[in-house]
Amino acid sequence: MSCLAHGQQFHRLTSAVVLPGANPEWDYLALDAARNYLFIARRGAGAVVYDTHAQKIVSVIAQSEDANAITLVPQFDRGYTTNNDGSVTAFELSTLRSLGRMKIGEDADAGFYDPATGQLAITMGDSRKLAFLDARTGAPSGEVPIDSQKIDAAVADGTGMLFVALRDRNRIARVDARKHRVDALWPTAPCEEPTGMAVDTVGRRLFVGCRGSRPVLAVFDTQNGRPVAMLDIGRGNDGVAFDAAAHRVYTSNGVDANLVAYEQRSPDEYRLLEATTTRPYARTMALDPATKSIYLVTAEGTVDPTRKINKTVANFYPNRYFDDTFTVLTYELK
Repeated sequence: MSCLAHGQQFHRLTSAVVLPGANPEWDYLALDAARNYLFIARRGAGAVVYDTHAQKIVSVIAQSEDANAITLVPQFDRGYTTNNDGSVTAFELSTLRSLGRMKIGEDADAGFYDPATGQLAITMGDSRKLAFLDARTGAPSGEVPIDSQKIDAAVADGTGMLFVALRDRNRIARVDARKHRVDALWPTAPCEEPTGMAVDTVGRRLFVGCRGSRPVLAVFDTQNGRPVAMLDIGRGNDGVAFDAAAHRVYTSNGVDANLVAYEQRSPDEYRLLEATTTRPYARTMALDPATKSIYLVTAEGTVDPTRKINKTVANFYPNRYFDDTFTVLTYELK
């Protein structure tokens, strides 16, 4: 008997909306499910706000050019874009009105919110540090030196601890957000190049998307860094999401163009649910835990041999994307 006969649902592509614009490079996504707004870091264009119901752009956050990530803090009615030039743009979440752009360093990659301390952690790989900001006011609140130039995703466990992926070190740093110091440093082997992350705060499990020679979703104990499971995924991971209510972990993998999901049967036991085909280089994602919809973005690209090719990701990883091809992909359970 087939899986469908048992009533199992799989994520299916329900819409692919092309957004106009030149130089369609991008990175992280953030979802405001209450307003049906998907925030897309479009780098050159800035932070684009896409209405997932109307399927159209409703705004571009002013003063957010070169945005690489967006962090939403609904409890303070704030959002923050992290910009590649080392600045942060604050905006009012309810109105999308920009509150100004503030320089915090020479570089910045992404921002992550810690609800236990009310701080943003800004990853700054070129500067080898985390910068902390007060999420209510945007004021600087501290720094933590990090021995890595490829500081990737970070997640908070709700107790004041942040877990930070150090892609070039094959390590996870556990950072005390109250004391602003590295509390522990854990090796990730056999996981290589830890990238995307999510956390199960109840089961105390950390989910890490690993690129490397054997792409896996690595599961670790958040208390001591003990490896729990190594689960196969696709190449080119950049996004991991955990649906706590459904006990499901999702990974978006751009090189192999797939969305791989596992069911968490217990904190130490996992079962493959689906490995759905997406589109090439759809690597970052946002999950709506209420509707189970998953949003990915991508664009049509090529390898221009006159430009530097990033072969650490793939032999023919695009270094040029074509104008007016940036696409928002919506996947729903069917």
